[in-house]
Amino acid sequence: MVGTDVTRVALLNAAHEPQATSRNFRRELDADVVEFHCPEGELPEGFRFDGVVVTGSRASVYWDREWIGQLKTWVRGAVEAGLPALGVCYGHQLLADVLGGRVEPMDEYEIGYRTVEQDGETRLLDGIDDEFTVFTTHSDRVVDAPPGATVFARNDYGIHGFRKNRAFAVQFHPEYDMETAAEVTRGKDDQLPDERIERVLDGITVENYEAACEARTLFDNFLEFVRAVRAERTAAD
Repeated sequence: MVGTDVTRVALLNAAHEPQATSRNFRRELDADVVEFHCPEGELPEGFRFDGVVVTGSRASVYWDREWIGQLKTWVRGAVEAGLPALGVCYGHQLLADVLGGRVEPMDEYEIGYRTVEQDGETRLLDGIDDEFTVFTTHSDRVVDAPPGATVFARNDYGIHGFRKNRAFAVQFHPEYDMETAAEVTRGKDDQLPDERIERVLDGITVENYEAACEARTLFDNFLEFVRAVRAERTAAD
């Protein structure tokens, strides 16, 4: 926690090519964002932040990589220290892993604009319809949520959102703009057939993008939660 009115958030950028990820999250997070590029071994030295956000990545949480192990250790410590946390896609899976859930590879890719259903019971998705549009791209999924977690969003591919205490996680990408969606889709040419890539690209329309913008509300909801936790801590000091 910091002693000012500014909300200070650690952005743990897990993307190997971090520029677009940085741009997208900084646009959505109305806070003092301190960024760390995790694949380069960058991590905060401590937990003096109001909250933490873990981004997407082309990595898998079960890979044996030094930076992934270090990231898990830091995030586990941050959660234990009581920092509010938000994980997106890879960050969703990493939070599930460190909190005792299970992540496995999928039989097929989920990619493109999809519909997700939520239960209306989590403050992270306040103001968002029970059925909402999101952009997805992932080949791993959370098979089992962490013990004691509440699953609040799903679709036919599986779990798309859970909460455990002060940790929230979503599988989809609320931060994506149309440029990022198209760039990421084209980058799957070594994993997906051309015809599927073309179908996904055809679906990256202004109409679908504008529908998916509703999910961006979750960033403001998360920061409201972060500020509420900080106020509680301040009152207790």
